[in-house]
Amino acid sequence: MQLLYSRYMQHTFPDRVTGVVELDGIGPDAMAKAEVATLTARALMRLKAGAEGGFPEIQAWRRAYSTMGLKPTQYRCASEALLRRLRKDGSLPTLHPLIDLCNAASVAYAIPVAVFDLDHVAGDLEVRQAKGNETYIAFSGETETPDPGEVIFADDDGYAHARRWANRQSRKSAVSAETKSALIVTEAMHEGGAEDVEKLTNELSALIADTLEVAGQTELLLHPDAIFASGKAGGGGRVG
Repeated sequence: MQLLYSRYMQHTFPDRVTGVVELDGIGPDAMAKAEVATLTARALMRLKAGAEGGFPEIQAWRRAYSTMGLKPTQYRCASEALLRRLRKDGSLPTLHPLIDLCNAASVAYAIPVAVFDLDHVAGDLEVRQAKGNETYIAFSGETETPDPGEVIFADDDGYAHARRWANRQSRKSAVSAETKSALIVTEAMHEGGAEDVEKLTNELSALIADTLEVAGQTELLLHPDAIFASGKAGGGGRVG
């Protein structure tokens, strides 16, 4: 499989940088509480200086959502939503060791981190504008149809695995106790985003290797038209 961005995404958001980690051989029994606590503490320390809305990472996403015609405070990117919840509740929910690590890394860096179960993604995964005939399965189980022009993560079977870009993922490819293979996608558009995404991707990959005992294939997509090619399909290496 490949992860790629449409021409619209390339031209409209040329400053976007993506970090990718592909995992195979995941199990549900790992313990990552200490690592999650350390990452979360970093985010809480930063929040003491001011709310997440003032972070340059979040401001860049808000500008992107405005460019897409969305109200940024109505549709928040995943990292902003998590930071907002952390600021109000003081903690994040415990779901699955992989998800817990990714959520904690997301708040520590204020960068969205999406995780897709690859066994439920058909063919390639393209970040593009919706045609209006794709299928999105919400966590409630309800089926939705993304609006034409809305930015989604779409597979070859016409399923939308995320709506409004980094706003809301689908139940269809959500990580569960049965997940064996996953694709982690981190994205940023702020100044210094390339360095931050590289740090986030490397730290997250190392933590996963230590706690889940799974070594991942890691890549950085440093140019708008860069494509990630799955190592399981003969791809690999660094794209930049």
